[in-house]
Amino acid sequence: MSETASTSAQPRFREKGRLLSASEIERTLVRLAHEIVERNNGASNIGLVGIKRRGVPLAQRISKLIETIEKAPVQTGVLDISFYRDDLSTKDKKPVVEKGDIGFDVNGRDIILMDDVLYTGRTIRAALDALFDHGRPKSVQLLVLIDRGHRELPIEARFIGRTVPTSRREIIEVKLKEIDDDEQVILVELVD
Repeated sequence: MSETASTSAQPRFREKGRLLSASEIERTLVRLAHEIVERNNGASNIGLVGIKRRGVPLAQRISKLIETIEKAPVQTGVLDISFYRDDLSTKDKKPVVEKGDIGFDVNGRDIILMDDVLYTGRTIRAALDALFDHGRPKSVQLLVLIDRGHRELPIEARFIGRTVPTSRREIIEVKLKEIDDDEQVILVELVD
């Protein structure tokens, strides 16, 4: 195969712009923490659950912010949805399934489910399936850093960092220091 053919097979992206800087992400998380406390009349019954990968550091950071506001600890957990995704058939023939523990009892709790980007809603649908396998929360509220539209399922976030209308050729890249050693949100576009 020629070099031209192999390079043209891989999608190429160009950066269109930065949507959030590190300081803007921090300010957004502070605002979201205050909104959670306000809408839930405090934090005594809430539990924060981050969807693995980038939802986890968001949940951990917001937990610390709420603890500062409320002067009380907030339980925070991790939800791995890899087994629940509806696109497993495109990954491997036999996926390795490990049912992980969220880290606290979700029964009767007001759960704030967190992810970095809300797009079609399929990740959240999978997360809800996984969450309810761990118990029956009193309520589930969704928090996302970025809502980019293009929903395929009737799923909406209660807490939104920023709404960014996008085309289907555009991708939102969230980079968090805990995972990426970088801290920003950028918009990229598929180049033909």
